[in-house]
Amino acid sequence: MKKLLSLFCAIIALSGCSALSESSLFGGSECESKMARDFMENAEDRVFFAFDSSAISPDAAEVLDTQVKWLKKHQNVNVVVQGYCDERGTREYNLALGERRANAVKQFLVSQGVDAARISTISYGKERPAVLGNNEAAWAQNRRAVTVIKAGN
Repeated sequence: MKKLLSLFCAIIALSGCSALSESSLFGGSECESKMARDFMENAEDRVFFAFDSSAISPDAAEVLDTQVKWLKKHQNVNVVVQGYCDERGTREYNLALGERRANAVKQFLVSQGVDAARISTISYGKERPAVLGNNEAAWAQNRRAVTVIKAGN
């Protein structure tokens, strides 16, 4: 049994970030964590939006260009683009706006050559603010889309 366990561990270690990931076996992937850290070190993960808008600004395009470069270098990695809003507006309206923001980021990445099948989207609307507060400074930080490494890569 000990030899079998050693062989299994060696296969995982040698397989790198293959489909047989530790996350499917132990609930968390070291490879996934390494990829997420590498992404955070080499690409900016979030873009911000104007009030009631899902348009990609020139500043956002610069940030997304860092993501495109990283994603082209790491062809085996999938991502989730999460869309968020500030607290103003109804829950339903903000869920829809968050989805438009996430999709705008996805479409930008796809337009720059990233395979659409590698990108999923989700909207959290106003439900997960990054910054608490009832002022423009807080709202501006909450009007965002965040790109994260998808679990199970």
